[in-house]
Amino acid sequence: MADKSETAASHLRWPGAALLPSAIGEALTGPGAAFELVTEPVLGHDQVVFARRPRSLRAMLDGQAAATPDLPFLISTERQWTYREAIGDIDATAVLLSDRYGVAAGDRVAIVAANHAEYAILMWAVVTLGAIVTSLNGWWTGPELEYGTGLTTPTLIAGDARRLARLKGGIVVPSGVPVRELGELHSEARDFAGRTPPQPDITEDSPAVILFTSGTTGRPKGAILSHRNIINFAMVSRLQAALGAAAAQAPAVPPPPSCYIVTSPMFHVSGLIAVLVTGAAFPTTLVFPAPGAWDPLTWLELTARYRVTNWSGVPTQYWRILRHPDLESYDLSSVRIVGSGGAVFPPELVRALHRRFPQVRLGNGYGMSETVGLGTLTGGDPFVAVPESVGAAQPTVEVQIRDERGDVVPEGQTGEIFLRSPSTFLGYWDDPAATGAVFDASRWYRTGDFGRVAGGLLYLASRRRDLILRGGENVYPIEIENRLVEHPDIDDAAVIGVDHPELGQEVKALIVARPGSRLTVEQVRAWCAAALAAYKVPSQLEFRAALPYTETGKLLKQELERAEQAGRLAPEPAS
Repeated sequence: MADKSETAASHLRWPGAALLPSAIGEALTGPGAAFELVTEPVLGHDQVVFARRPRSLRAMLDGQAAATPDLPFLISTERQWTYREAIGDIDATAVLLSDRYGVAAGDRVAIVAANHAEYAILMWAVVTLGAIVTSLNGWWTGPELEYGTGLTTPTLIAGDARRLARLKGGIVVPSGVPVRELGELHSEARDFAGRTPPQPDITEDSPAVILFTSGTTGRPKGAILSHRNIINFAMVSRLQAALGAAAAQAPAVPPPPSCYIVTSPMFHVSGLIAVLVTGAAFPTTLVFPAPGAWDPLTWLELTARYRVTNWSGVPTQYWRILRHPDLESYDLSSVRIVGSGGAVFPPELVRALHRRFPQVRLGNGYGMSETVGLGTLTGGDPFVAVPESVGAAQPTVEVQIRDERGDVVPEGQTGEIFLRSPSTFLGYWDDPAATGAVFDASRWYRTGDFGRVAGGLLYLASRRRDLILRGGENVYPIEIENRLVEHPDIDDAAVIGVDHPELGQEVKALIVARPGSRLTVEQVRAWCAAALAAYKVPSQLEFRAALPYTETGKLLKQELERAEQAGRLAPEPAS
C-alpha cells in the first residue's frame, strides 16, 4: 500500500520553494540556508525536517530573547515583562520548582487556570527543566479534573483560586501532591532570583506538553507533544513568513515585532502555540486580557491600545466583532493578519471580513492538538477565492485521503484524512491502545476526520462523524450521552449538533424518559451540569417516546440529524 499511496492523487505534499524563482527558493531552503530541508529518521521513519532547528524549546526562546531583550514580551492587567525580565522570572521559577518541589525532567506539572502571564512563565519554567506541562481544561468540573490528575500523576498542581477550588469538596488530589496558586509560586520564586536552573538530560523527542483532547470513547485523552513537535511548527511558521516576504519582494530584514491578544485558552493547542511558539519564534508581544468571558469590546479596546497586529479566533468571535455597534469607533489599522484554525469559515464570513478589512491577510488552516495545529493552510487571495477549502499542505507535512481499507482514494473522492509530519504527536499518555488505533506502521496519523483533495487543496467534509463544533469547542456526544443515561429517570438518549447562527453548532439532547417519571428540562440540565463543563450541557432538549435503531441495534443518528436539518421531528419508530 505504501508504494501505491506515493502516486495516488489524494496525497498532498508541500509544493515547496519551487513556487518562487529558483534563486530565492535555493537561498531559503537549499544547502546551508536557514531553512534547509533534509530527510532524517523521526521515531524510526524517514521524514523531511529542518536541518538548522533548535533542539529544545528553551533554546528557541533563548535565541529570541538574545535578539530582542528589551521588547515587551508579556503584558497582563497588572504589569508587563520584557524578554529579559521574563527570562529572569522563568529561571527563578524553574529553580523554585527544582529545589523546593523536586520537579525534574520527565515529571508532570499540572496547571489549571485562566489565561495569565504568570501561567506562561510557569509553562516556560516547566519545559526549561525538561518536565512536562500538563494543561488541564479550565472548564472541567471537579470529577473531570480528578480524572486528569489521576491519569497523569503530577508532581505539582498549580492554578488559580477559582479552578483549584474544584479540587476540594471531596475530590481526591493524589496523595502528597502539593497544590499551589500561581500567585503563590510567583512570590516564592523571588527567593531564587538570579540563579541558573539545572540543565535537563532530554532530547528533542522528549515530552514537553500534555494536551487533553476528547475522544470517541467519551474520556479525555492526553496527547503528548515533544520539543520536536512544537519546534517544527515554529520553524514552519518562520519559513512561511520568509516565503511570504520573498513572494512580495520585501527587503531581507527581520520582520517587525508582532502583537497578539492571547484569548484562546492555554489548555488548547491555539493558546499553546501563542505562548510556546509565537513568542519564542518571532519578536512578539503577547497581551493577556483580564480573566473572564470573551468580550468583543475588550478585544477592540486592546487592539487599539497596544496596536495589535494579528488576530486569531474562531468564526463565532469574528461575527460578534463585525456586528458590534462600536466597531467603527476604534483604530484597527495596525491589524495585518486575521486567522483561525479548528473551524471551517462560512464563505459569507470570509466575504464580510474581507469587505471590512481589505488591507489584512485572511487565513485559515486545518490541524489538531495531535499535530500542534500543523496540517494545511490557506490565506490571502486563495482564501477569499475558495473560502470552503482549508488549503494546501504546509512545509514538512503530507496529507492522504484513504478509504475504509486504508487505500488512498482518487482525487475528488471523500475519505478519511491521514497526516504525517515531524509535528505529529508521540501518542496518548498511558493509553497504548488509543495510540495504536490512530497510527499505522509508518506513523501516519489517522485523524478520524473526513474530506477530499482537489486541485492541490484539502476540503473538509466533517470533523469526526459525531463531533459537535460549538464556538470553537470540540464536543463529543458520547460523553454527554453517557452522563444522561446514568440518570435513573432516563432510559435512552442521543446527542446531536444543531445549527446556531453565532456558535456554529449547539448541543441538543433527545431523551427517552422512564415511563411514569416527571422529568423536566431543568432537571436534565442540572444533572449534566453537575459532572460536565458548561459548554457540554445541552441547550436544547426534546423528550421522545423512542429513538430510531436498525435491526442490529445501531442508533440511526444520521436520521435524527437529517430530520433536524429539515426542520421537523424524526419519525417515531413503529411500535
